[in-house]
Amino acid sequence: MRLPAFLRTLLTATAAGALLVTVAVSLPTAGATPPSPAGPPTGPPAGGPPVASCESLLALDLPDTTVDSAVEDPGDATTPPSCRVQLTVTHPPAGDAVTVWVHLPRDSWNGRFQAMGGGGFSGGSPDSLLEPLQAGYATAATDAGHVGPTADFALDPDGTLNWQRIRDFGHVGVHDMTVTAKAVIEAYYGRGPAYSYWNGCSTGGRQGLMEAQRYPDDYDGVLAGAPVINFPQMQTGQIWGQVVMLDRQNPVPPCKFEAALAAVVSACDLVGDGVADGVIGDPLGCDFDLTTLIGQQTPCGEITAADVEVMQRIGEGPRTAEGEFLWYGLPPGAPFAGLNDTVEVDGRWEGSPFVFDLWWISLFLEQDPSWDWRTLTPEAFEAYFAQAVEMYSDVLGADDPDLSAFRDQGGKALLWHGAADFGVPVQGTIDYYERVRDLMGRGQTQDFLRLFVAPGVGHCGGGAGLQPTGQFEALVEWVEHGRAPQTLQSQRVDDAGTVTATRPICQYPEVARWTGRGDPDDGSTYRCRKGTRLEVPAR
Repeated sequence: MRLPAFLRTLLTATAAGALLVTVAVSLPTAGATPPSPAGPPTGPPAGGPPVASCESLLALDLPDTTVDSAVEDPGDATTPPSCRVQLTVTHPPAGDAVTVWVHLPRDSWNGRFQAMGGGGFSGGSPDSLLEPLQAGYATAATDAGHVGPTADFALDPDGTLNWQRIRDFGHVGVHDMTVTAKAVIEAYYGRGPAYSYWNGCSTGGRQGLMEAQRYPDDYDGVLAGAPVINFPQMQTGQIWGQVVMLDRQNPVPPCKFEAALAAVVSACDLVGDGVADGVIGDPLGCDFDLTTLIGQQTPCGEITAADVEVMQRIGEGPRTAEGEFLWYGLPPGAPFAGLNDTVEVDGRWEGSPFVFDLWWISLFLEQDPSWDWRTLTPEAFEAYFAQAVEMYSDVLGADDPDLSAFRDQGGKALLWHGAADFGVPVQGTIDYYERVRDLMGRGQTQDFLRLFVAPGVGHCGGGAGLQPTGQFEALVEWVEHGRAPQTLQSQRVDDAGTVTATRPICQYPEVARWTGRGDPDDGSTYRCRKGTRLEVPAR
């Protein structure tokens, strides 16, 4: 199975365990940063030294759990001394194995626990634990029941679905990790954490919302970036552009997509922020007529009416044969590349779907690794969409708007999403946020759940927009000191590490608008103003 070009640089975890999917997009970047720095909090509580040796944790007796190793790490110039524990959790008689990594600072524990999420089909990695460990957190991650970033865990060798491994990936694995990590923390330090936090983006964001919805007592604070909330809809919907191009027998060359993106951004550059900076400040307020591109010349040929039809349908998003809404499309200002890639083969253009989408349909829906995506038709896509929602919403979907139990135990959740995210459309997160507000009260929701949309930012970072910073610290301030974030901050950093621009990120649906006075690279010259609300389709 061929990996798309951009994916070959994709499969590395960020500091928060999320898989960045913006690497090869031909947009200028603005100092892409990890989804959320895990900086040290201010003030109490202090954790204190351990009361047990690291080696003694090998004798820890937990239900259906094996302690595989407990190793003292002396640390170095950048890494504090720590106890690193690996455990395996099982669910007899299923035969599954959920790996859990727990890293415990030896001398500098701040009394808190920070769990790190995964990305794509990866449940998580121990590589994500360095930053929180450096910041004094006891920290943990899990593989959620399978090794690596691929999706072949879904099928047994006989070609049948392994529902236990799917449940482990969906929500069981992260809850196992949470319960296990807290037990290890208490055994090592003699007491549990004063506060527990979740930090994740993409799949990690979905995992965090799963925790808030299904295990509301696990965490005091949840940071969920670009969350794959509506997993079956989003994962199936990602291949929509390829379906359209295949059906129309018109694979659009990349440079035509690039020309369209440039035209959209140019036309809507001032929308929202009032600044000509190559970023659409309020993408939902951008109304660009793609038909004006017909006849435009590009290095790969003239943009035709057929090309524009493909672009329009990608922006519109998946629809039934009758034109009814299925899911959201590409937000204005987000790149077409990534999900709608095409490649030239022997002088002809052909589609090149995102490999995650091929895994999803072939393994989870068809249960046939040899499935040929070229057999896709709009009718087959519609059937796959219905099948995905029916089969997987309960186990993989994190779209339950009832967060009352999480709210009642004092939990706080901070959502953020890049407005130029081509992989996980920001509209899905806005849709969820609006449904929570409808159910739990618009004013009351602000007390425990807030959403921030970052203009021009891609999936978990990258893109032309200024990069979000300090999200995790804002969550800690909210949980521990009751100071709810009114805005988040974003910045542009040059190659020398110098901050060259700052800007506030406003709570949805507000957008940051330049006052017209002062330097537009100075965040203090912006004010949050009313933005465009998403019209949530009835369904």
